[in-house]
Amino acid sequence: MNRAMTLSKEAQAEIRNLAHSKDLQKDMAAVAAFRHNPFLKEGEVDVDAYIEFVSSYNEFINHEPKPFKRMIDKDVRL
Repeated sequence: MNRAMTLSKEAQAEIRNLAHSKDLQKDMAAVAAFRHNPFLKEGEVDVDAYIEFVSSYNEFINHEPKPFKRMIDKDVRL
């Protein structure tokens, strides 16, 4: 384990106590109940919604698209 990621004994004890906390379990259940995937519409993946999101995000971060370059491969194996 990376030395920088080692937690103190007090932090480890706090995490163990939180793991058994009924309040935290109730909060996590509430979060899970309202979780949704914005790219699913009626049980199907909405590709248009995903493309719109990615395009808007790239515009937001000022991402400069790379020019298209055709791949030339004769023997492609997966």
